[in-house]
Amino acid sequence: MARKPADQTVDREDILWAAAEVLHRNGYEATTMKDIAAQVNLTAASLYHHFKNKDFLLLNVLERGLDIGIANLEEIAASDLSNAAKLGRMIRYHVMSVTNNVAIGSAMIFEIRPLLKANADRRYGGDRFMEEFSERRSRFFARRDYFEGLFRNVLLAGVCAGEFRQVDAPTVTRAMLGAHNWIGIWYRDGGRLSGEEVANVMVDTWLAALRATDEHNRE
Repeated sequence: MARKPADQTVDREDILWAAAEVLHRNGYEATTMKDIAAQVNLTAASLYHHFKNKDFLLLNVLERGLDIGIANLEEIAASDLSNAAKLGRMIRYHVMSVTNNVAIGSAMIFEIRPLLKANADRRYGGDRFMEEFSERRSRFFARRDYFEGLFRNVLLAGVCAGEFRQVDAPTVTRAMLGAHNWIGIWYRDGGRLSGEEVANVMVDTWLAALRATDEHNRE
């Protein structure tokens, strides 16, 4: 089948999800723009019409996954629910987003190091090109910190309200998010547990571990 030329309409979102799948399958170093273009039936030249190079495409994949997550988590964090209920919903959302989009979840683990090492290829635009990439990369990591902060702030609020026991919130938050992200490595659709069932296990486990002692004794 002939590849689509650059002037044909191609959904940018489709390219991002396709890129995530190819990166998940091959890894960043082994993936080429030609591989990603083939996934959506484009020529490699057409793909450069949408994204400047592989580094920018990787950054777009990670940005998209993070932005979707933040929008949903902000809504939960701003609700009138108890902190325990908020954290439970946030955990459920995060785990379900990983099991529903394993490729994105894997990218958040394995493609962060390539992103840090990426130089955005100075041949394409020189220093100004690299400056744009570096600024966007810095914004991405700031947004990732903000994502983590949404969980940490709810956890801290729960501790202050007596819903959760005293814990080191930054450490627990990072352990929690690391466990969630790693689900994308071992989870298989059609396996012993569905994504929803895995999410239920994680919600129950974390909330039981965090529950304040006096509340636990009342039960």
